[in-house]
Amino acid sequence: MRIVSYNVNGLRSAMTKGFTEWLTEDPADIICLQEIKANKDNVDFAQFDKLGYEHYWFSAQKKGYSGVAVLTRIKPDNVQYGNGNLQSDTEGRFIRLDFGDLTLINTYIPSGTSGDERQSYKYAWLEEFFAYLTELRKTRPNLIVCGDYNICHQPIDIHDPVSNKNSTGFLPEERAWMDKLFASGFVDTFRHFNPDPHQYSWWSFRANARNNNKGWRIDYINVTAPLKEKLKHAAIYQQVKHSDHCPVYLELAL
Repeated sequence: MRIVSYNVNGLRSAMTKGFTEWLTEDPADIICLQEIKANKDNVDFAQFDKLGYEHYWFSAQKKGYSGVAVLTRIKPDNVQYGNGNLQSDTEGRFIRLDFGDLTLINTYIPSGTSGDERQSYKYAWLEEFFAYLTELRKTRPNLIVCGDYNICHQPIDIHDPVSNKNSTGFLPEERAWMDKLFASGFVDTFRHFNPDPHQYSWWSFRANARNNNKGWRIDYINVTAPLKEKLKHAAIYQQVKHSDHCPVYLELAL
């Protein structure tokens, strides 16, 4: 099973920049998208049909904002739209697909960049999400949780950890939440294979950051411990440029 997670920062915009053409290269069996900023009725999804992808959408109620979608060539047994937390669900931040005994969650964690109110909401969201995962693992232990987490975990995951120590996305409380996630039995699949620095998945539009590789690694595909022995390969596709993010990749031997 080959999985890609990709914050496209507007699906329609990404499609004008070659996203659909990239799909023809067969990058994965399952493509998890975040920040689609679109609804199914205003996207030419016939392009995805032609490539053999079924597609599942959970858009924000606010037009042009947030939202997640999954394109898959493997038919799911079950699809859950939202996780039951009202504000999260109105913002289209969660979709779950079950494939046999495997559960895939595609999520777009709030950023907190617009001020204290949203930062507080981010902390509340993270705790609700952790509680959801903890309960789900009791009956569905084989989890893949991918998406834009909007958190750099370690100094190696950000180009300038010193000057960003007080920046949302690298705050101690956020990083501690990631510590808790991994301590609970999740595996950072990229770091499982790739210990090297300077590998990022998001770059600011400012100051030529991408060309200078001054980025942040905030996009993840994490799995629970029972799937660790099935990990085959993980990567970050920094050369793919339809967004201010790039795709992250995982291959599982199932």
